[in-house]
Amino acid sequence: MSAENALHIILVEKIRQDALVLPTLPEIAMKVRQAADDPDISLAKMSDIIAHDPALSLGILKVANSVAFGRAVKVESVAQAVTRIGLKQIKSIATAMAVEQMFVSNNQVVAQYMRRSWQKTVDVASVAIALMVKYLENNKNTPFTLDTITLAAIIHNIGVLPILAEAESHPKVFATSAFLQQAIIKLANEIGAEVTKAWEFPEELTHIVKSWNDLTFLPKAVHYLDFIRAGAIYHEIFKSISTRDTLLKSYVKKGILPSVDYLSSTEFTERVAQVRAMF
Repeated sequence: MSAENALHIILVEKIRQDALVLPTLPEIAMKVRQAADDPDISLAKMSDIIAHDPALSLGILKVANSVAFGRAVKVESVAQAVTRIGLKQIKSIATAMAVEQMFVSNNQVVAQYMRRSWQKTVDVASVAIALMVKYLENNKNTPFTLDTITLAAIIHNIGVLPILAEAESHPKVFATSAFLQQAIIKLANEIGAEVTKAWEFPEELTHIVKSWNDLTFLPKAVHYLDFIRAGAIYHEIFKSISTRDTLLKSYVKKGILPSVDYLSSTEFTERVAQVRAMF
């Protein structure tokens, strides 16, 4: 039996028995999410919670000063940043910013793959967010929000974490780059959906994690999946040229893209670079 098949059997069986050790959100993210659910939480209290974590504080400041929020005046404190982002949005934004802390490992091969996975996630997220910013400019009354696409894009491939954690537990058998790539392709979506359930995320996010690269599911109306898939097209994660052309044409028809070649325009490239500076 190949190592790939062995890990596949181990993970599937652990999922079936509800025995798979799923990653837990960083403590600061859980504190922010709990505080955001408190109807009596104040901006000052939320700012104080975030300020206790230097990495999250920096992340929130970057988001507040990013092109996504489109303000000319720079904020210089966590309190100002929380005020700009808003209590309603800070729950998702803070969670997204804290996820990076989870992509670490003591195993050299696994750690390298963690870094690659995180960078690929940021690549896709930057495109998805930049495109959502453009869409919101032209669709003021849409129900879509920047905080939701930010969190959805950051966790869309979160299923890699339990796979890499299992590989770290059995490094001599599983911790090889070629093997991990195949295991992730086969299992990341299913496992990622289990992670979102364990984190008690909305069902919508579970669906996105499970379906983002399942092109048998093509929403007729505009969907958060469209923005994440545009990121996959931009970074050539979807290899089929015909598939990419079909998706781009559908995004033009939906009003997500002004033209099929918009993603290669200088304007959009600059937008993506500005958004990527958040991470």
